[in-house]
Amino acid sequence: MEKKENNGITAKLENDPNIIEDGKIDTTVDEEALETSSNMRNLTGWTRYVFMVIAIAGALFHLYILNLNPIDPWVFRSTHLVFGTILGIMLYPGWRTKSNKIPIIDWILIIASIYIGYYIYANLDQLVFRFGVTPTTLDFYVALIGLLLVIEFTRRTSGWTLPILAFVFIAYVFMGPYLPGILNHNGYSLERFVTYVYGLDGVFGVTTDVSSKYIILFIIFGAFLQMSGVGQYFMNVAFSLAGNMRGGPAKVAVISSALMGMINGTSAGNVVATGSLTIPLMKKTGYPSRFAAATEATASSGGQILPPIMGAGAFLMAEITGIKYSEIIIAATIPAVLYFISVYFMVDFQALKSNLKGIPRKLLPDRKQILKQAYLFIPVLLLIVLLVMGRSVIMAGTIGIIASFVISLFNKKTRMGLKDILLALELGMKNALQLIAIVACAGIIVGVIALTGVGQRFSSLLLSIADNNMLLALVFAMAIAIILGMGMPTTAAYAVAASAVAPGLINMGLDPLMAHLFVFYFAVISAITPPVALAAFAAAGIAGTDPMKTGVKAFQLGLAAFIVPFMFFFSPELILEGGSAASTVLAIFTAVIGVYILASAVQGWFFRKTASWYSRVILLAASLLFMISGLFTDLIGLALIIGIILIQKYINKNTNANNRQQAAG
Repeated sequence: MEKKENNGITAKLENDPNIIEDGKIDTTVDEEALETSSNMRNLTGWTRYVFMVIAIAGALFHLYILNLNPIDPWVFRSTHLVFGTILGIMLYPGWRTKSNKIPIIDWILIIASIYIGYYIYANLDQLVFRFGVTPTTLDFYVALIGLLLVIEFTRRTSGWTLPILAFVFIAYVFMGPYLPGILNHNGYSLERFVTYVYGLDGVFGVTTDVSSKYIILFIIFGAFLQMSGVGQYFMNVAFSLAGNMRGGPAKVAVISSALMGMINGTSAGNVVATGSLTIPLMKKTGYPSRFAAATEATASSGGQILPPIMGAGAFLMAEITGIKYSEIIIAATIPAVLYFISVYFMVDFQALKSNLKGIPRKLLPDRKQILKQAYLFIPVLLLIVLLVMGRSVIMAGTIGIIASFVISLFNKKTRMGLKDILLALELGMKNALQLIAIVACAGIIVGVIALTGVGQRFSSLLLSIADNNMLLALVFAMAIAIILGMGMPTTAAYAVAASAVAPGLINMGLDPLMAHLFVFYFAVISAITPPVALAAFAAAGIAGTDPMKTGVKAFQLGLAAFIVPFMFFFSPELILEGGSAASTVLAIFTAVIGVYILASAVQGWFFRKTASWYSRVILLAASLLFMISGLFTDLIGLALIIGIILIQKYINKNTNANNRQQAAG
């Protein structure tokens, strides 16, 4: 029976020339799908060369300044934003049009952005004292045009969600005197507001600092990984490890999205890059379209919480909290692994329920060849080692870029020449544009929070509502972080939530690292939380299924991500805080059992049978008990599991032959 079904899968796959190439699964990531998924111009002729030259110059500028010749932070950040704005306006049209020509209005905007960068450079000594305090008329107009350019740049690259939220915060600046209670403030003049927010406390504050130093560096690193064949090797490894398992394509999606997602700054971008390959494969091997899309969205979002890069969020967290980067990635490792274990079991139980087979081994990448190319992991391993050793992030990222180039020389197919190096530099700047825009726009919101003091007021409100009940405060913080993050990329969502929510949790006594990891997780998971689930919507577009229903399914598959952050509080051992080595090992072991049982509850499959609704409720309760560190809760959870096993064995006997066949598979 199994052979027949596998032959059927083979036939389906072999009849699709888009998936099979030279008798093997074509594991090439569809980069064209990534570009055509967004509204980009297809630049040609002299504008294409101008874009390429500016992009390469921008990448080299960042690498030079970061490694060899540091300059004033404000000048560096403003130049960073100028490069991003020029390239963004050239690449992204301001309105829907089939024309790829850059209109005169866009050239005017480009010239304006260059002038603003020059103005900051030429008047730096005076602006440090004038901006936000006693600005001149020209200061005001320069800052006003700069703010409008940031909002327009963000609108073009990321849509209206973040600009609208920025406008809401801007409105609060002027409506404050008329609002009641803790929202009331004295108000600010337009001149002071504009120059304050377009200064080092707003647009050019911590968010753009992280973008100019770390995000750009690691996106260039990601581009070099792609051009050197390392990114493709990640996909091959995922297919080789999991492709022939039951439900293989879904497990490939989990592994490949984890590997690619940690170096990709956006969940939706990761969905398009890897999902264009994995989603059609999942559908062809029997997964429903909605489940395939939801699996890709859930795994891609999870890549943002996976060390060492964490989709650039870890850099921002280190800058905001002052905690060492190495401490953050070490603390985030176990929760990230728990998340992916949960998603893995989700797709495994779905494969069991639906009797789904894997991809025949003959269609997958050769394992011997994969092992021969294991040296391609060196750039990433080198990066991890350097970061854990406490080397600077900039040094580690730069060495990673150099290592990617050196590694490429060992393979004729991926050997990087001068042209490839230039293309990698251009690709790095191109891929960074959306993140440059969103962190600058998030800086507007952060600036408003700092100017009005609404962050501290919000913390006071959180304290008063929760009445010093930490669990209740965490629930409120979860809701706020998800709402703030809906429709926004992870980095911007975290930047806003960290300013508005994390201080309140810290004031209540929560450890700063714990508080920021908590907020960060929910900023990430907002990408698969309806009604605005960007990652799920992107996956639904590839799968051709309903976006909202896909969002609901992704929410179910990613349920562990809604529970794991609360485990930081109840089981601090999971982020390696407190407790002995023995208690930490026990906490990890029981947490793994917990996420396994959680997957059983969500998928309704336990002890080789479909679980009834009441069994699923008990399984959910047991999973929560196992996730909470403590011998008493573990014993209660164990008792519940034993009870469910007895129910499944002696009471739930309505298992038809098909279910038995599924269990056997």
